[in-house]
Amino acid sequence: MQNSVVNYNTVKENIDFRYEAEFFLPKYIEYENILSKKPTIRLCDCALFYNGRAFDSNEFSFDGDVYISKIGDVTQKRDYRSWEKVSRTHFDKLKAKYLKQNDILMTLTGDPPDVGKTQLIFNPPDRTLSWNQRVALIRLKKQENIVSPECLFVTLSTKYCREHIERWAKGIRQRNVGNPAVLNMPVPKFTLHFQGLLAEIVKNSFNLSDNSHHYYSEAEQILLSELGLTDWKPRHQLSFVKNFADTQSADRIDADYFQPVYDELIEKVKQYGNGYKKLNDLVSIKKCIEPGSEAYQENGIPFLRVSNLSKFGINNDNQQYISESLYEELKNYQAQKGEILLSKDATPGIAFYLNNEPEKMIPSGGILRLKVKDFKAIYPEYLTLVVNSVVVQKQIERDIGGSVINHWLVDQVKNALIPILPESIQKDISDKIADSFLKREQSRKLLDIAKRAVEIAIEQNEEEAQKWISQEVKPFA
Repeated sequence: MQNSVVNYNTVKENIDFRYEAEFFLPKYIEYENILSKKPTIRLCDCALFYNGRAFDSNEFSFDGDVYISKIGDVTQKRDYRSWEKVSRTHFDKLKAKYLKQNDILMTLTGDPPDVGKTQLIFNPPDRTLSWNQRVALIRLKKQENIVSPECLFVTLSTKYCREHIERWAKGIRQRNVGNPAVLNMPVPKFTLHFQGLLAEIVKNSFNLSDNSHHYYSEAEQILLSELGLTDWKPRHQLSFVKNFADTQSADRIDADYFQPVYDELIEKVKQYGNGYKKLNDLVSIKKCIEPGSEAYQENGIPFLRVSNLSKFGINNDNQQYISESLYEELKNYQAQKGEILLSKDATPGIAFYLNNEPEKMIPSGGILRLKVKDFKAIYPEYLTLVVNSVVVQKQIERDIGGSVINHWLVDQVKNALIPILPESIQKDISDKIADSFLKREQSRKLLDIAKRAVEIAIEQNEEEAQKWISQEVKPFA
């Protein structure tokens, strides 16, 4: 049982006259007291705050000109190429704003862990990025020597600011935080020297992240070049002719399944000189399990859902957990080193290779576990790249076309066609993927170091934080 004793005047003076017990949880009071002993400014004293536009979901298209950040896009991975796009005509019609260098995005709504996530915009392409109404833009005022964008970004990522946002967010399941709560957030003031140290760490982290994207892109380009798909631009046709025998053979009658673009891709794979195989010939496939939402709890053993899976790793966004006892019953479903996790439901075709021993976890029924049968025939890193590439993604698009809820059936998974590149090229691709993931992990660790350094500076002092930085960044020197 937790309890806090709060003076009525404290309740009366808060900006929203909040009086529910959860607002005064001991951890909130503790963090507030710690911050009150440090010199701070309000966020509104150093930054401007802009809400995004409500873009029409029907206007998002593959051929759009402007990338739009939504809640799920606000991450430290910074891969804007995964954002959905709208035409510049629709963008201009809404009189929306573009993102600029050193802008900070913050999520305003979502499940509890998703509220208050931040992302620093670093080296954005000109007139290309924007954000929607569920995300806010924080832009520093043109004032010197108050706070650097890198320092503010790291500070907003710490538990002190994240808990402030969570405290002021309203709602039970879907949480929303208002502008006043964000603008009145206390921001610690640090010396220019300490801010400079943080800025250097953040920039090094982002440079490593850019290198990671570069290596991954190079691997993709090698694959596409080998298959003659480098300049391939899939186009949807309004009319085409198919034989009745084709519908019988495919056991499908929906027109989208027979779009010529899919035939073009399949022919590219089948005509590749080194051959191809069905996925089922290359891997063994294990199904996972769905214990039901009633088994979820706030802590315990992670229960991995499709939303926690990406081609670059496993995230903890809205992570659900199961009990130790249930894990013991289900431990045969534990993901293993050397397996490829592949989503088949909701967002089918997300593949991630477990190169290292994973922590305890149980993947959900929407995820398959793949194990390469013969490592001499195909590199698992290469296979994972192929699944995540247009080569397999278009096959998935064809297979699930017309569904309200996306399901890539196991039989369809087994029949996915995989081009078999020569061993030397597979190795080159796999090496670049390994380099990409190494740089990505180093980037993540540097941001964690910066975040912890800010927390140490708040809890102790800048001198102790600098000692922490000196000790932790040595492996990256």
